[in-house]
Amino acid sequence: MLTWKDVIRFSVNGNPKPDRRVEKTEQEWKDILTPEQYRVTRKKGTEAPHSGALCTAHDAGKYECICCGTPLFDSTIKFESGTGWPSFTQPIKENAIKYHKDSSFGMIRVEVMCNTCDAHLGHIFPDGPEPSGLRYCINSESMQLEKEASNG
Repeated sequence: MLTWKDVIRFSVNGNPKPDRRVEKTEQEWKDILTPEQYRVTRKKGTEAPHSGALCTAHDAGKYECICCGTPLFDSTIKFESGTGWPSFTQPIKENAIKYHKDSSFGMIRVEVMCNTCDAHLGHIFPDGPEPSGLRYCINSESMQLEKEASNG
């Protein structure tokens, strides 16, 4: 289980190696993403709080990067943070997420990105529920929910 100490270590000393890399030109990203997905994921934008379709999603499944399809989070570790963005306590795999120190807007935060394609996902904070204490605050526009098939 990742902790805040691990997140800081990754943001300072380098991130785990991803399973694969996906790289495209800016035009290729624009061709496959909606304008809002492009603004959020490729230009480090943020959607308005409580506006994202995945904020209130509670279906079982995997949350994947909208840009490259890499599984990022499992629905079992999603929680209601009250912040207006989907929130998770852990990534699906340690090397799914890349961490970067973000000093924009006059504050220091840790940005989280897809480790496969460098898509901006959101930020992580040390105020989540136990046992990890982590809150991955993620833009709905940066993910898609691949729902689990029902057995019936």
